This record gives sequence, C-alpha cells and structure tokens, in this order.
Amino acid sequence: MTNTWKYLLGVITLAVLTALATIFSVPDEKLHLIACDVGQGDAILAIYKTNQILIDGGPDRKVLDCLAKYLPFWDKSIEVVVLTHPQQDHYGGLIEVFQSYEVETFVANAVDSDSEGYQVLKNLVEGSGAKIVNPDEETAIRLGLLYLDILHPSGQYILSEVEGSDNGVLGAFTTNRDLNEFSVVAILSLGEFDALLTGDIGPEIIPDILAGGEIKDVEYIKIPHHGSKNGLTLKFLEASMPEVAVISAGKNNRYGHPHQETLKILRDKDIKILRTDEIGDVEIITDGESWQIRN
Repeated sequence: MTNTWKYLLGVITLAVLTALATIFSVPDEKLHLIACDVGQGDAILAIYKTNQILIDGGPDRKVLDCLAKYLPFWDKSIEVVVLTHPQQDHYGGLIEVFQSYEVETFVANAVDSDSEGYQVLKNLVEGSGAKIVNPDEETAIRLGLLYLDILHPSGQYILSEVEGSDNGVLGAFTTNRDLNEFSVVAILSLGEFDALLTGDIGPEIIPDILAGGEIKDVEYIKIPHHGSKNGLTLKFLEASMPEVAVISAGKNNRYGHPHQETLKILRDKDIKILRTDEIGDVEIITDGESWQIRN
C-alpha cells in the first residue's frame, strides 16, 4: 500500500470514528454557554440537553461555523433565537440561520431598521412559521430547567419610545432613539448559575435597568457593546459582580474594542476576562452549581 493510500485510509477512518462518536453521544445534563467567534459582532449559543437558545447571529455566515461545531449535524432545529436589536453585527448571521435551520420561537423587538439586510431577515422570519415574541420585562422562557428572563426593554419603555405597541410583529414601529438602547437584556439561569446577557446597552439606559431591581450577583456577564467605553459602567458591574466577563469583538477591529477603560474597570475588580478576539470561541460549562472554562 502506497503512502498516499495509507494517508487516505487514515483520514477516512478518523472521519468515520468522529461521525460515530457524534451519532452515539448522549447530551449531558450541563449547560454549554458559547460566545461564538464571529468577528466584530455578537452570537451567544446556549445548549442544554437537546435544546438551544441562540442570542444574536453576528454580522455574517460565520455563525454557521459555530453552530456546526457545537450542534449534532442532524439537528437542524433551534428552539429559541433572540435578536437583541436590529443592527448588522447582531442580525446579519441570522439571515443564514433562518435559511439553514428551523426556528421555533423568534424573540425580537418590534422596532424597525431601515437597512436592506433587516428587511431580508424580516421576510425570512415571517415566512418561516416561527412564533414571534416581542419581549418586555414580563417575558420568561423556560426550556426544562433552563430559564431566560428578560430585564429590558420594559413595557413602559417601549410605549414611551416607539410608535405603537402591538405584539408578535417585526419592524412595525420606528424610533429616533439609538437602537442600542432597545437591546434585549436578559439573565440566563441554570440552578445557581446566572449569566447576564447585555446586547449593546450603554450608560444612558443602564440606570433604568438598575432601577428595575432585577440585577443580581451573577457568575457570567457578556460585556455590552463589544467592550466599548460607551457600554459597561462601574455601577452596573458592582450591581452584578460577575466572576467572569466575556467580550465578543473582532481581532484588530477598527473601533478599538475592547476599550482600555472597560478593561481597567474589570481588572480593578479582579474579574476574569475572556475575549473572542484573543482565544476564539469562549465556552463555559456548568451543572448549575460549579462552572468551568472549556479549553
């Protein structure tokens, strides 16, 4: 047998073993929380048993690489997709997701964006059969023991800042406010483990969120707005007091994210910092009591 054939046989054997291991693997009882490396954007994938929640999709199709890496190849259904707000670096990859996966529930604000890409996504969502939920602080999603509780936007905020207040619609209402301020903020929980997911909120809206009284000590925080200096505040950090902070940003991005001021705030509080621009995907695994970083 020539070396070429030996090499090909080795490659085929490895592929078959990998496929068999995937096919016969049984989902564990743990939450796998993955900050996907999608470049300059956000995409957070939560996997619990056979259920998935995808929060944002990054700017383009890179999110599909993350889904293919962590989901079984035969699983083409995602239980919940959340769009924090309609900006390209958060919704762009969701176009590819809706073209490749069946989505059961789509959680997104009704506030509109005039970008062409968002119009494409709206058409895909509305034609997909997915249930559309416009969230407020009363929205709670349950997948077994996995909880996703919405903290922002509140119903009052929506009523005061958009034209109209229907439910189950996309892009029906317009606003003059910064779309970042409409970012869906939520706490994802399994047992005693809590992850604070923040979209692109900034200092202008953080006081309103803190006034709601729902921010508590958490183990994990997704730093808002890719670590921009117009995202995290000291008061917000002190209210949540996370053990680990995850920053999703593109390597050598033109915005200078994450900003040194943000990094200093975290370092001064001795909070562990994990960055997608430095290490790629960031995966945290928890059984609801202890948690660990998967290397």
